[in-house]
Amino acid sequence: MTKEETLLLDFWASPFALRARIALAEKGVEFETKEEENLLGNKSELLLKSNPIYKKVPVLIHKGKPICESLVILNYIEETWPTPALLPPCAYGRSQTRFWADYADNKMYEAGSRIWKSKGEAQAAAVKEFIDILKTLEGALGEKDYFAGEKFGYLDVAIIPLTSWFYAYEQCGSFKVEDECPNLNAWIKRCLERESVAKFYPDTGKVYECVCMLKKMFGIE
Repeated sequence: MTKEETLLLDFWASPFALRARIALAEKGVEFETKEEENLLGNKSELLLKSNPIYKKVPVLIHKGKPICESLVILNYIEETWPTPALLPPCAYGRSQTRFWADYADNKMYEAGSRIWKSKGEAQAAAVKEFIDILKTLEGALGEKDYFAGEKFGYLDVAIIPLTSWFYAYEQCGSFKVEDECPNLNAWIKRCLERESVAKFYPDTGKVYECVCMLKKMFGIE
């Protein structure tokens, strides 16, 4: 398969696009990427055509057919390139993995966004909510190396990209993830040692600069 058959429309700071990059790398799939200027709201004709409903990245275009939404893309990648498997072999294990992926999807990013979008008491409440979510995930991780045990898998792929924004949240909210959730912090460091993650994981300082730009755009100071 050539790179041209697999194209990812993404944005460098998007944790959701990062999921697709890591998953494809774990599968050994060659792919091309097309950077979208999402921060400024500029969207290419290809993006608008490929994702007319949400008009956002990521979009995986495989053999000319677009697949939208990051968890849907992860499932597509798993089914299209089943080896090496990212999901557990049993139905129950897969259901639990998808449950926690949905939990992270619905809770973590939005709670983190509220940290940099708010001030004062509202921000303090957002920080508390965010830390509570991380502690819940840390409970699911337990003492394991990865969420599925000894093997890096689907849930790790789904969650580790979201951590690329943690430094920005910490700077805005004046807290440290490593102080609140040491086991989860150790898991982050472990994941960053993997080639598939390290190759695409963005510079967290640049992500923070991106957040500062967003704060100015929205008049949040």
